[in-house]
Amino acid sequence: MKIVDVCAFYSPDGGGVRTYVDQKLAIGPVLGHEIVILAPGPQDRTEARGSGARIEWIAAPRFPLDRRYRYFADAASLQRRLDRERPDFVEASSPWRSAAAVAGWQSDTPRALVMHADPIAAYAYRWFESVASVAAIDRGLDWGWQYLRRLDQAFDAVISPSASLSARLVGAGLRGVVTNPLGIEAGRFSPSLRDPALRTRLLARCALPPTATLLLGVGRHAPEKRWPMVVKAVTAVSFDHAVGLVLIGDGRDRARTVREIDGNPHIHLLSPIANRLDLARLMASADALVHGCEAETFSLVAAEAAASGLPLIVPDRGGASDHAYAQGGFCFASGDPADAARAIRDFLIEGGPRSAPAPRTLAQHFEALFRLYGSLVSAHALAA
Repeated sequence: MKIVDVCAFYSPDGGGVRTYVDQKLAIGPVLGHEIVILAPGPQDRTEARGSGARIEWIAAPRFPLDRRYRYFADAASLQRRLDRERPDFVEASSPWRSAAAVAGWQSDTPRALVMHADPIAAYAYRWFESVASVAAIDRGLDWGWQYLRRLDQAFDAVISPSASLSARLVGAGLRGVVTNPLGIEAGRFSPSLRDPALRTRLLARCALPPTATLLLGVGRHAPEKRWPMVVKAVTAVSFDHAVGLVLIGDGRDRARTVREIDGNPHIHLLSPIANRLDLARLMASADALVHGCEAETFSLVAAEAAASGLPLIVPDRGGASDHAYAQGGFCFASGDPADAARAIRDFLIEGGPRSAPAPRTLAQHFEALFRLYGSLVSAHALAA
């Protein structure tokens, strides 16, 4: 098949979506498929990714809330590009305006919406959590769910990467939901990569001895990641425990995180680590992963940390919680720094690595995904 992925949030400086797409470009041709990514960029250009895979960059304006990203501003030109590509199958990888453009494309080509983003959890729950329950927010924002239900009717499938998100989508009335969990790079993350000397150096950067506990946070500095909340929780715990936090990432919310750190010597910021082996070594060398975001659909970083043997200290909603429940990790009430501190203390008492189910690989995810797409293409052919 020729599969075109309309990927509104692919960026060379991105995080989980970039990792996912890069793996799709590598694995798809091995499985016999041509993969084309339509991505917004500074200018029109073609980027070949070996035989049978390419990125078609389409000139687009910058996304005003995060300058690393751009967005598709012209639905008609995007649809003309789809006409030119003549795919066998089309993905929309974001539920925003690009998904509406794909839904409105005048073609009988089968298509799927892949839920790489959870817009209601990322924004509405966080904005209104102090004044209303999740159920009340859902009722008040039924227009958002109506939009997703309209998309559901326009696509042959809505791909959900986690059981918890699938349950929410089905509960909201979407009928085409298919759960296909994501996965991690095969053979990349492992407890065997643990490096005691690296751990000692990282704790030294946190002004702590090797006998202290090293917590790790990984992710861009954006409001939905809630790093200031994580910093507040770690700071509270550090008054009575020798605990340090190394936080890897960057982004527009970094200054707010720095203000919350307020000179705490036990919290150390690192820039994003592009080399995946270096990241895997660092993960395996920490003592636990602490995470603040409850709006991720899968949480690749939580899956990678679990595969590295790390206990997970994460919110009780969202993709990270699925991994924590599977390994017997430590969950706290989403958005609550006091309860996050309680979960960190619970970890400090219980300690130790957690045994998790064998991690699913991205290759397994794509094999299942492309089988589904093939069945949808066959169903369309029979109905024609």
